[in-house]
Amino acid sequence: MDYDQKFRTVLIVGALLVFPIMAYHRLKSQTTGEKLDRWQEGRFILFTLRPVGVAAMLGFLVFMINPSWMAWSSVRLPVWVRWTGVGLGVLAGGLLIWTLRSLGANLTDTVVTRKDHTLVTTGPYRWVRHPFYDAVGLAVLANSLTAANWFLFLTGGLAFILMIVRARTEERHLLARFGDAYRAYVERTGRLVPRVGGIGRGT
Repeated sequence: MDYDQKFRTVLIVGALLVFPIMAYHRLKSQTTGEKLDRWQEGRFILFTLRPVGVAAMLGFLVFMINPSWMAWSSVRLPVWVRWTGVGLGVLAGGLLIWTLRSLGANLTDTVVTRKDHTLVTTGPYRWVRHPFYDAVGLAVLANSLTAANWFLFLTGGLAFILMIVRARTEERHLLARFGDAYRAYVERTGRLVPRVGGIGRGT
């Protein structure tokens, strides 16, 4: 049985369900026409994160077009491990959609806040400060396992690590913008994992 083709179909279905929702929220957040200064991310992140992210996305798209084109980076994985990847993908997609709905017009692709930015502490933000990055990390692992491909894991994992590095700059901007309110929020939440004792105390 050609499992690559079966899992290719699964990934295509998942992409067709999630990508339009992502595009909708991205476009909706840009209706203000506000320009964002991405240079505030710092040169290192600016010149590494997006190229690595594009490489990961291209690998993902190529696999969905024809898995044999990514055979050079395939790995042997038990079928049940690949189905585990599918399950993780469902979790990643759900968390991503929940996060986007919670962010609303606050969504940006950089560390800079919008003029009318508000501090979001509801939805998944009640427990962690960067659920979007959690969703990306889960998606990278899910897609890598489902496709059984080390290139997707390498490039996606590197992009995830760069996002985590960027998170520190993002939090400095949020602290400067929201002051004590953000400081209190940090004290009761974890960056990527819920803080012990802080669960349920968000507003």
